[in-house]
This record gives sequence, C-alpha cells and structure tokens, in this order.
Amino acid sequence: MIAREEGEQFLHVYKGDIERAIADLRRIATEKKQQISRPKRPISEEVVIRVSGLTKSYSVGKQQVSALGGVSVDIHKGEFVALTGVSGSGKSTLLQLIGGLDKPTSGTVEVYSQNLSKLSDRHVSEFRNRTIGFIFQFFYLQPFLKLRQNLEVAGIPLRTKPVDRRKKLESLAEVVGLSDRLDHFPKELSGGQMQRAAIARALLNDPKILLADEPTGNLDSKNSAAIIELFEKIRDEFGTTIIIVTHDAAIAARADREIRLKDGVIA
Repeated sequence: MIAREEGEQFLHVYKGDIERAIADLRRIATEKKQQISRPKRPISEEVVIRVSGLTKSYSVGKQQVSALGGVSVDIHKGEFVALTGVSGSGKSTLLQLIGGLDKPTSGTVEVYSQNLSKLSDRHVSEFRNRTIGFIFQFFYLQPFLKLRQNLEVAGIPLRTKPVDRRKKLESLAEVVGLSDRLDHFPKELSGGQMQRAAIARALLNDPKILLADEPTGNLDSKNSAAIIELFEKIRDEFGTTIIIVTHDAAIAARADREIRLKDGVIA
C-alpha cells in the first residue's frame, strides 16, 4: 500500500516532466521521419511521373492477390527516389508499372504526360525505348561477347549508325569507369564492373528516366556505395530522374527521397 502511494506521489510530482519527455521523443521521431522522406536538395517543380490510384492484383489459382492497393505519388524531374519496404510490399510491382512493363488493374501511370494504360503495347514499347532505361539486379551480359560487343548489340534496336553506336558506348564506358574493360569478357569483370556495364547499357538510349530494381543486391558494401555514387553522378550531370528499389537503408538515405511501401500502399 505504501509503495503504491509512493508511486502515485512520484507520478504526481514528475507528471509534467514525463509528458514533456514523451512530447520531445515524438517530436524527434517526427523530425527524423521527415528528414528521411523529404528531398535533401532543391528539386525541379516539373512532375515527370504521376501515379494515381494505382492498384495491381494477380490471380494465384482461384485467389486474387493484391500487390498494390491504391498508390498515388508524383516524381519530379531529376529526382533520385528510393522505393523501400519488406519483400512483398509492392516495390518491384510499382517500378514495373512505372516502366510500362505491366498494366495496372486500375489507376493510371503518366510519364511525361503519356498515360501508359491508354497506349498499345507497340506504342508503350516505342515510348519506353525513347524515354526509359532499365537496370536489374542480375546483369544479363552475354558471356561469349566482350563488353564492347555486349553494348553494341544492346544498341542495335536504337537504329543508329554503327559508327555512332561505337562512339556512344565508348563515351558511356568512360562515364561509368570502364574504358579499360571494353575488350574483356564478362567473366573477367568483377560484380561491381558488371553492374557498371549494365548501367552503361541502360544509358545507350539517353533515357530521361532510369529504373533500377535492387541494383546493388549482389554487391558488397564498397561496390554498392560506388554504384550509388555513379547514380548521383548521372543525376547531376544529365538531369536524369532515377528510381531504385532497395532493401538497404544506407542506400535509401543517399536518395533525394525515400518512399516506403507496406502491404501495397505508401506507409
């Protein structure tokens, strides 16, 4: 009984201090969240990607599985955005829909004012080839071709002259730091170098937007940091809008903005 009375007296005396401490903790948590999610540098006001009410469901047997449950977000020109969340949160699905690799169940994706849902598959493909570059976790380099040949082959669909393609790939090899590796086979490259090669390949069409799905997933921390520095260089030098999917909090912290997904919605 005495202990209870002493406890009540303690709470009465220090109630104000406790409430202020709780308020301070909430304020710090809010400021930290805002610091992570807000852009860290001036961002263009021009919206180049507008996602509105986006949903995506898949049929698994007789069940409908919801991958996205109504996502709306604007992404600005030259912005470096990290999509984060646990596995199955909808990150990769959102990236694929933004890139026109799949169609939503409902809602819209507008890229440079083009509603991708209203375009035919052929027109989506043509628009994608002109506007977007893709980078994946796996490098997809042909093992029997040297790096120079891998990049030349990737540039064929762009219908440019061979001499122009060669100049372009040599220029990009310099940008990504692979000028001295053009005549090497993929097996002679490190994981970081192969990912740099994949980035060079994605830049062949001078994309306004780069989409990268776990681009550092197979790399160690040193190579991961180098790849993110390369993304920052591309953003700063070319004004490219970059969206990456990542599980790595350290990488997300380097982006201009982090968008967290949970259960198919923005958390």
